[in-house]
Amino acid sequence: MEFKKTPLETVFGVTDLISLHYFEFANDFVFEGEAHDFWELLYVDKGEFEVMADSVGYVLKQGDLLFHKPNEFHSVWANGKIGPNIIVVCFECRSPAMSLFENGLYNLTDYERNLIAHIMKNGFAAYYPPFDHPRVHDLVRREDAPLGCEQLLRNHLELLLLSLAARSGESLPQSNRLSSTAKERSEDELVKRAVAYMEERLADNLTLEELCARFHVGQPRLSALFKEKRGQSVMKTYKSLKIERAKLMIREDKYNFTELAEKLGYSSIHTFSRHFKTAVDMTPTEYAKTVKARIL
Repeated sequence: MEFKKTPLETVFGVTDLISLHYFEFANDFVFEGEAHDFWELLYVDKGEFEVMADSVGYVLKQGDLLFHKPNEFHSVWANGKIGPNIIVVCFECRSPAMSLFENGLYNLTDYERNLIAHIMKNGFAAYYPPFDHPRVHDLVRREDAPLGCEQLLRNHLELLLLSLAARSGESLPQSNRLSSTAKERSEDELVKRAVAYMEERLADNLTLEELCARFHVGQPRLSALFKEKRGQSVMKTYKSLKIERAKLMIREDKYNFTELAEKLGYSSIHTFSRHFKTAVDMTPTEYAKTVKARIL
């Protein structure tokens, strides 16, 4: 008698674990943000946390879980009142059903909290610490790890995904957790970091595309933020920073104009002089002769 084999369907197949963290943060903790090409779940075990996911800010409370989809820029802050305990699990899962969790925000049931506990328990058994260092992500296997603890971790993570997917229509209304404070803070921080990066690269010729790639943000959003926060475009800000540095270098009188133009990434002294005159309404030579330059 022949028996027919029925392949078992896999809805969520977690293939790799990238990092596993349990953080006990101070009440003033701030993480500036990052983006990566794998999934991340963030669970609040105690306290409250403010999170920025692309352009949306959330307040997460105890028992809340938020997914960050691949390549989504995200940053986090403690609220200044309570030091939160946070679980972060980063993993690779290319199953099409993962699209259910894009922008997914959940408050976990007791069953799902137990699954989180089993994920962490097996992770602690499988890998060496530290689990609380925000810059250490590499997982090192324990030689004495119990048999099957990595498979149990994966199984419990997939069970968590299945449980949340089964009630995907029950994810928390985003309006319950939206945070305008987090959004404003994140936007201010993004502009601040972008300007600092420009100041470090005044000798180059940065493009808007390069800046957006560096900070994992779309061109329309970064352009709109600079207009709102600084009153001018991204590239005009960059050119203004170059001119302000040029004025400082002229006052310091360490370089001739040709050297100065080269150090600020201009293709020629003529291009530099033209940009300088447009911005300052004086040529570099005229500026060097002013009393203002000598006073400063």
